[in-house]
Amino acid sequence: MSDAIKHECGIALVRLKKPLDFYLEKYGTALYGVNKMYLLMEKQHNRGQDGAGLANIKLDMPPGSRYISRHRSNDKTPIQDLFQHINKRISDGVGENRERLQDPEWLKQNLPYVGELYLGHLRYGTYGGNSVEQCHPFLRQNNWVTRNLILAGNFNMTNVDELFTQLVDLGQHPKEKADTVTILEKIGHFLDEQNEKLYRKFKKEGLEKRDITDLIAKDLSIKKILRKSAKHWDGGYAMAGLFGHGDAFVLRDPSGIRPAYFYDDDEVTVVASERPVIQTAFNVPIESIKEIDPGHALIIKKSGHARLEMIKEPLERKACSFERIYFSRGNDADIYRERIDLGNRVCPAILDEVDHDLKNTVFSFIPNTAEISFYGMVKGMESYLNEVKRDKILKHEGTLEGDKLQELLEIRPRVEKSIWKDVKMRTFITEDSSRDDLVSHVYDITYETVKPTDNLVVIDDSIVRGTTLKQSILKILDRLNPKKIVVVSSAPQIRYPDCYGIDMAKLGDFIAFRAAIALLKERGLDNVIDNVYEKCLAQAELPESEIQNFVKEIYEPFSPQEVSDKIAEILTPPEVRAEVKIIFQTIEDLHASCPNNLGDWYFTGDFPTAGGMRVVNKAFLNFYEGKNVRAY
Repeated sequence: MSDAIKHECGIALVRLKKPLDFYLEKYGTALYGVNKMYLLMEKQHNRGQDGAGLANIKLDMPPGSRYISRHRSNDKTPIQDLFQHINKRISDGVGENRERLQDPEWLKQNLPYVGELYLGHLRYGTYGGNSVEQCHPFLRQNNWVTRNLILAGNFNMTNVDELFTQLVDLGQHPKEKADTVTILEKIGHFLDEQNEKLYRKFKKEGLEKRDITDLIAKDLSIKKILRKSAKHWDGGYAMAGLFGHGDAFVLRDPSGIRPAYFYDDDEVTVVASERPVIQTAFNVPIESIKEIDPGHALIIKKSGHARLEMIKEPLERKACSFERIYFSRGNDADIYRERIDLGNRVCPAILDEVDHDLKNTVFSFIPNTAEISFYGMVKGMESYLNEVKRDKILKHEGTLEGDKLQELLEIRPRVEKSIWKDVKMRTFITEDSSRDDLVSHVYDITYETVKPTDNLVVIDDSIVRGTTLKQSILKILDRLNPKKIVVVSSAPQIRYPDCYGIDMAKLGDFIAFRAAIALLKERGLDNVIDNVYEKCLAQAELPESEIQNFVKEIYEPFSPQEVSDKIAEILTPPEVRAEVKIIFQTIEDLHASCPNNLGDWYFTGDFPTAGGMRVVNKAFLNFYEGKNVRAY
């Protein structure tokens, strides 16, 4: 993606089911859990570069012994910093007596992070700052082992104000309104409530207080706690929790917006935001990894037994399609095929734009995430040329001479790496013109790959704001002196904000929205903007079930092509000599390529939850009123 946007976080959970000496004997280390957590988190590094955190719970520790460890980092390289800290704690604890590394029981009793239950988190900050206090996992502490709660997640709630008010109505005094805090305290409230209920039950039965804790741990219903906690949640989430006594869960939202996968055998239960990281870290086949169903939680009891339980009634599946286009790593087998198909499906529109003149067309891509869709685009062009060759050969009925036939067979797409992403430029210069000049050099070109008679087609996975295109990419591609530059987006036009974990919260940021507004003003349709404002304003106090997305009316007067042409006009710097065209994927082809991930609200405005409808209208009110603030 040429426009950098912050997006959703990543989670990783490991529950070791065997005694630690089992892993020492079989895998050669009692630090098996720590090592696997490092792999799971490093392989999901794409999901979080603002911070990282890890928590560990040791099972069945005697009173007076520390059984919870947690560390978080907002370092520039947070994963490395996190595990350097953990490894130093272990190394310092072992000291010169390296034989202790072969004594799992000593390690567990004496050192942090050597236990059976781990929860890791990778943070992309979509809201607030980047202080270490905002890094997950969050910890709610208590002297009662069954009341300790650790929480980390990949989520955004659209109704944080409502959830905050509910906590206040329960008598709580939350320290802040952030959804992480409100969710932590919501689950914590019902955890406390169930602890109290079980305590009173066992006390009434005449049991000793000392024995009651173990009975509470055994009978605690994570399913009931989650059902009560999640009753009013509106948003996209994959959140994980650990309880001090050893139970754990990973809960997914009813629409399946945010991803979560798990693997379970007699040695380990593991959960991650992406499927291939489990395959890589544990060397297991793809068919053994399951997806947590929408609205369900994977509940792992202290005994090690893991099961899926329905927490909220599943809604229509709207798994985020941006996961397939851009966010998730492309080494997932299905995602790789889908990105190939996304590139393939834009070929007809490209052929029309270059008048089918592939002899004078060079194909390239905007590094690095568009590379797979680029392969799909090239495959599509190869298929088209094969048809051209076939037709010409059949037309001559086999009478082509050797040289002519060889010339025909050698026709292929002209593929070049015409553009390179250079090192990230630091904006240490504050003066605007100098800073803009630095930004324009983030990308570089391969000289002499394009002739003045050529079309240059470059594919990107998506275009959000278009800032990098305007400030850098188009200017630098123009140095190759093509007659036409065609920028292809393997995603459709991004027209609406996201409120479920991706940092796309302001309508005015989107180049598609700015293009539609410009077209309305050019054509004397300013009244449409005013009417949408009045309709959005009138919905401010309506119940969620009655809210509509009136922002769709901003786009209704225009075809997608008209909006695309206006985008190209807005983004083309005045000094660029080449003609610039922009092609976007169609919604229909997106759905055909990613049939199991139909979450497309940022393209279509069809939000899967009522809270999303409220957010998009609020975003428009902010735009109209000139407020440069988030809508949630």
